[in-house]
Amino acid sequence: MASKPLRVVLIDDEPQSRQTLRAFLTDYCPQVDIIGEADSVLSGYKLLRNVLPDAIFLDVQMGDGTGFDLLRKFHDPGFQVIFTTAFDEFAIKAFQVNAIDYLLKPIDVDELLRAVGKIEDTVKRWKADERMQNLLTSDERKEFEKIAISSNEGLHFVELKDIVRLESDANYTTFYLGSGERVTVARTLKNFDELLPPDQFFRSHQSHIINLSHVKKIVREDGGYILLSGDIKIPLARSKKDRFMEVVKGRYLQ
Repeated sequence: MASKPLRVVLIDDEPQSRQTLRAFLTDYCPQVDIIGEADSVLSGYKLLRNVLPDAIFLDVQMGDGTGFDLLRKFHDPGFQVIFTTAFDEFAIKAFQVNAIDYLLKPIDVDELLRAVGKIEDTVKRWKADERMQNLLTSDERKEFEKIAISSNEGLHFVELKDIVRLESDANYTTFYLGSGERVTVARTLKNFDELLPPDQFFRSHQSHIINLSHVKKIVREDGGYILLSGDIKIPLARSKKDRFMEVVKGRYLQ
């Protein structure tokens, strides 16, 4: 079975630079699918909030800031970074933020091919982690005590009882743990809604999944919300209220 194409985004404020890079990728890297382009820090941020690439080719200096400014907006990006710039003094700083590679303009085709090869190797490792996660956590919804979640930092093994809640932000999901730790992963909330056991977790809102063990109170005021451990207020969607009450009664009022 053919492997999926590498999804990449080009972010550069120079149209000619984007055009050249686009042409090189089209001509020499058939495994690459360019899914979007942006010409500034702001437009790049908006684009990356709506698409989830495997990697981005990122210019260092742009009219409204730098590529480093853009990356600081993402706690756990979930994509690889290849910097492109005409100034090699940024090379050391680029690698300090864990860029997978660094291309000096004008871009050399051989260097570009090497960088794309690095993306492929890294994505394969990520996919391997994801397959491990599925093996460790799904098993046709049989009972399990831990979940393995993959972030840029590696594979986190988390006990279900320690998960207080999950919250979505576009294509990213943040786990809030009882220890106060947060882990953000590049997967949608829907993925975890289908994975987590329904007798322990409930999706109370489009953007929230809660651990039923951490529910302290159900409040009717302000349209209705759920109070969790740590006095965290979580919205309860009107369409979810009846089902939530059924689940709570079934769990606690037997």
